Amino acid sequence: MIKAIRPAQLKDWIAACQAEDPQCRPLVLDVREPWELQTASVKPDGFELLAMPMASIPARLNELPREQPIACLCHHGGRSAQVTYFLLNQGYDEVVNLHGGIHAWSQEVDPSVPQY
Repeated sequence: MIKAIRPAQLKDWIAACQAEDPQCRPLVLDVREPWELQTASVKPDGFELLAMPMASIPARLNELPREQPIACLCHHGGRSAQVTYFLLNQGYDEVVNLHGGIHAWSQEVDPSVPQY
């Protein structure tokens, strides 16, 4: 079973990581397509941000650090849930799905992020 958090819970998830390890800097993995990133994107705030379209992840798996917590983001949460499941099956320990995706991000975290 994959773990999912809402975008509004991301800061708490980051804080929990940093409570265990003050050097913790989670990664938000945006798995949307380039045109989607141009339409609406998040700004890193307490996390690193990496854009990697879903279809490219198996070939680029070595670019994802295994020791870093990862939160997967897409448009509504479907693709990111699939990527979360894939990464967990590849042996990544701390991976969560940002349920509701960029759409929920716009509603819960930053209303300046356009909805599409």
